[in-house]
Amino acid sequence: MAQSVLIIAESGSGKSTSGRTLNSKETFWINIANKPLPFKGWKKEYTLISKDNPTGNMTNASSASGIMKAIQHVNSKMPHITNLVVDDWQYMSAFEYFDKANEKGYDKFTSIASNLAQVAKMPKDLRDDLYIFFLTHSEESTDMNGRRKVKAKTVGKMIDNALTLEGLFSIVLFGKVIKDDDGVLNYGFETQNDGNNTCKSPMGMFEEYFIKNDLQLVKEAIVEFEK
Repeated sequence: MAQSVLIIAESGSGKSTSGRTLNSKETFWINIANKPLPFKGWKKEYTLISKDNPTGNMTNASSASGIMKAIQHVNSKMPHITNLVVDDWQYMSAFEYFDKANEKGYDKFTSIASNLAQVAKMPKDLRDDLYIFFLTHSEESTDMNGRRKVKAKTVGKMIDNALTLEGLFSIVLFGKVIKDDDGVLNYGFETQNDGNNTCKSPMGMFEEYFIKNDLQLVKEAIVEFEK
């Protein structure tokens, strides 16, 4: 079983940048939004996989089937890859929603929720040495009691009624930017629920409530915890 981590944060808060510390020789990047990566030198470190470049370590797959195919390829054909980043995961559902905009009824929402669940549950059937980081946007929501919470962004309440995305993960970190007394911005991850979000991690996995936005650091904490 592979280990999976859900990273939730607003746009611009350092989700994708957190992958800068991963060893690119051991990392495969699924770039759903097909956008430049936000750290220096990324073009040298990540190249698109293709027939002409079979050793590439990035793909722009955006559909559920394309993403699942890429994950399976990494799992079975690329044993040197131990880190897999699924970047801008929320766009998988958004693009499917746009593609089905003219469809009537609830079937399209059932399909979107089903595809999300299928991708999220894939790690349980993958090799043990693989660590998968799902990066997705956040949104505010209000429950039936009027309480406001920050959660993983979806394409609407129809999806939320069918699926609690965070429930499919044991580790859910929240990206946050904190300004210190000197006005310096610190980009990091919250590791435990603050009462207003859906963040969670196993007790004792992380020593601090707020850690650096560093996926290698997150991976090392998981490895140490699992020993």
